[in-house]
Amino acid sequence: MSNLENHDTRQSGFTLIELMISLVLGLLISAAVMQVYLISVKTSSVQASGSELIDASIFGIQQLEKKVRLANLGNPATRIDSTTAKGGIVLTGANLGVTQPYTDTGYLTRRAGDSASGTNGWTGASNTTVASDQLTIQYTNITGSPFSDCEGATVEINETAVERYFLRPVTNDTSSGAIKNLVLACDAGRVTNTTPATITNFGEAGQEFITNVDQFKVLLGTQSDSGSTAGQLMYLPSNSYLDITGNKPAITAVKMGLIVHGSTPVLGSEDQTSFVLLGQSNNLKNDTSRSKQVRTTYETTILLRNARVVNVNTGL
Repeated sequence: MSNLENHDTRQSGFTLIELMISLVLGLLISAAVMQVYLISVKTSSVQASGSELIDASIFGIQQLEKKVRLANLGNPATRIDSTTAKGGIVLTGANLGVTQPYTDTGYLTRRAGDSASGTNGWTGASNTTVASDQLTIQYTNITGSPFSDCEGATVEINETAVERYFLRPVTNDTSSGAIKNLVLACDAGRVTNTTPATITNFGEAGQEFITNVDQFKVLLGTQSDSGSTAGQLMYLPSNSYLDITGNKPAITAVKMGLIVHGSTPVLGSEDQTSFVLLGQSNNLKNDTSRSKQVRTTYETTILLRNARVVNVNTGL
């Protein structure tokens, strides 16, 4: 027998079953690696969004509270309503000390249903199906030292400042669709201590105060000082308060609420679309291009300075 005939021509290799098993094992390993990757990305996104929301809470919300606590500073009046001159909550021109009809109603504390006019005035901008509110406050610097208003300008000693907080699109916003990039902005001006008063440097687009805000709501804490309801505390939107006929109850507090979101989309997460803010249901506007982002709500209540109610029946 020749050497060629003695040569073993068989070749070793994988059978079809072995190939299929290897393929399945490879897919399982790839799926596990992909799952670990997605979990890692989601965790990182949640942490990034959580950090942004903490920044909004610690720095943004606390700064907002700090500014609103100045409302009614330096005002000798203890009863605050829509007619109180220098009143901490600015609802009318009378609060500013303007004797003639004040036409720039878009610069006053406003809610959906209130009248509003004026360039750069309140529009109710919101990323939910409910229009946002606007809060306008007023204070006089009697601290003995200059300090800054919400736009960073100096409020001199005995100078009266007016500030309004409202939602608007970010500067040079190019986003499309129902969901916009909104910020809580602050516009600050000055009110002269004359009769009648003159308002200056007010009614601008304002500075960005808190970013990534979807909704801003405001309720006025009111307390009756006469009749059978004396001492009763109620929280009302500004339009309901202005609609009260006769003597309006005193305003003693402000309750504010915000819906804020992180800017980092979260992969593999359900997109929360429904929120309750200050007892009112808010649903995000329908927008198929909206990224899944972590959202949360914040609510806070602030008592007005030097605002107290005297019961006219008892004198207390």
